[in-house]
Amino acid sequence: MMKRLLLFRSALATLIAKIPQKSVVEAGKLLGMLGYVLDRRHHRIVKRNLKFIYPQWPRNRIRRLSKDVFQNMGITLLEICQMACLSRDDILRKVGIRGRGNLLNAMKSSKGVILISAHLGNWEMAPSFVSCYLQKPLVLVARGIHPKMLNSWIHRLRTRFGSIVLNKRGALLTMARVLSQGKTLGLLIDQGTRLSEGLEVNFLGRTTTATPSAALLANRYDSLVIPAFCVRNKEAGLTLIVEPPLVLKKTEDAQADLQVNTQIITDAIEKAVRAYPEQWFWFHKRWKRHHPYLYPEDLAKRQRRKEKRRARLGLG
Repeated sequence: MMKRLLLFRSALATLIAKIPQKSVVEAGKLLGMLGYVLDRRHHRIVKRNLKFIYPQWPRNRIRRLSKDVFQNMGITLLEICQMACLSRDDILRKVGIRGRGNLLNAMKSSKGVILISAHLGNWEMAPSFVSCYLQKPLVLVARGIHPKMLNSWIHRLRTRFGSIVLNKRGALLTMARVLSQGKTLGLLIDQGTRLSEGLEVNFLGRTTTATPSAALLANRYDSLVIPAFCVRNKEAGLTLIVEPPLVLKKTEDAQADLQVNTQIITDAIEKAVRAYPEQWFWFHKRWKRHHPYLYPEDLAKRQRRKEKRRARLGLG
């Protein structure tokens, strides 16, 4: 019985792996439009974010890009599901690479490499492709996902080809050790941080916070910082774009350097988002620390939690 089950799973995985990219894209667009119609909460967040960043755009352009964002998300979700069934050779066939020399030259460094990326295109495919292409594991840093079952599935997906995943919370010392050993670190750095943990930067023309971890580690270990993004091209295929190393500042004033370099790194993320706005993850409340009025429902929910907490403590 167990042998039959394993054979069935293997056959099913092979079948899923062979689904053409065109079919994945068509189904993903339908899934995305379903989300656009039914997921009113994220629909609202996406539109508010877009209006905030592009206030000069007419309403129909915002609506059109919102639909594209949902469709891209639908495609990405299906691609990620298919990834669990792809072999190393499947992934190498599925993804092209632009900036091959930038990646290969960076790997010659003995001082470690920090690959920075964003929730853009298919962000889960990027580390898998790099690991398969270089035939060496990466060390990835990621937040935990809820529920736990989904977190376990994503963890298995990310570690299939030998990569190691560190929980973002409390990972800085381990990240430092990775770079000191000349290894490659992969970071998604486009999401916001708490005010106490981030530095104030300008992102897409608006003030927000960003993690200084990449800038801090690069300064400490002289590691290269390489922007890399796995985006969807016009033919619906995937291409890993690897940029040249960022030119970071290093002077006697480490604190000033940290601020400048965090902005340089943020600018690299912004450049990619502006090039492929329909492929970025506009679903999160990226500007809530400095511009909470964008998300009044979130403020109201927070206020209700405070009131419940005060009531429990008998503070009235």
